[in-house]
Amino acid sequence: MDQRTELSEFLRSRRARLKPQDVGLPDFGRARRVPGLRREELAQLAGVSVAYYTSIEQGKGANVSTEVLDAIARALRLTDAEHAHLTRLAGPTAKKKRTAASRPQRVRPEVRHLLDAMDGVPAFLLGRRLDILGWNRMARALLGDFAALPDEERNMARLVFLDPNARDLYVDWESKATEVVSVLRLCAGCYPDDPKLSALVGELSVKSGEFRALWAAHTVQEKGHGVKRLHHPLVGELTLSYETLKLPGDQDLSLVTYTAEPGSASADALRLLANWGVDEVAPTR
Repeated sequence: MDQRTELSEFLRSRRARLKPQDVGLPDFGRARRVPGLRREELAQLAGVSVAYYTSIEQGKGANVSTEVLDAIARALRLTDAEHAHLTRLAGPTAKKKRTAASRPQRVRPEVRHLLDAMDGVPAFLLGRRLDILGWNRMARALLGDFAALPDEERNMARLVFLDPNARDLYVDWESKATEVVSVLRLCAGCYPDDPKLSALVGELSVKSGEFRALWAAHTVQEKGHGVKRLHHPLVGELTLSYETLKLPGDQDLSLVTYTAEPGSASADALRLLANWGVDEVAPTR
């Protein structure tokens, strides 16, 4: 993925979502050739010349200062994740990032022991590109039989867009799909020269029109915490809270856990899953 192209498309997409009145500028009602703010309006808000902003948006600006990027981020009302993404795209491609992306990720034995010890809590590990690198018995029972998949297919983006069972499992599939693409886009900003990531995006773009549309929107976000509604084929609907925890020593590795509110019907459903054998309850893929 070309970093300059990514920067240009990201900035244009962020301009397109803002109207002059959103940022306190007058709208004189003139027809606009493109949606959102014009370049000159954004340059005015950021306090830079139109020519300079244009060069940045076209990927021609060299050594853009942190102060200018901060001003552009404020003008575009970027989130923290979007601001960090902009900074990475506008900076030089780091050689160490390219080297890190090509190196296989390893999961320490102690982390695998931690997964197994969380017997009543569905938990799994996500690496770069949303690869699923580890899971416990409860995650397999709740989300699917990861062990039955080839290594190259153990990827959350692949499962969400290419596995038809995902549309039945996630009650709000569209929200899950948007989240997955937004996190994957953030990964692309961190590792623009990762050939495996490029191959994954290419495959999903060819096989899924929904992925293509979401990828073109250039949304970015960290996978953090929230609530997911799932429909399990045996225990029915569950409402679960999820947390994403970055592991010390490997910031590209995250532990994701699902928990239910104590005393709720969802907690009862998780207990049922815990008491049954995995082969009985794991959704078929």
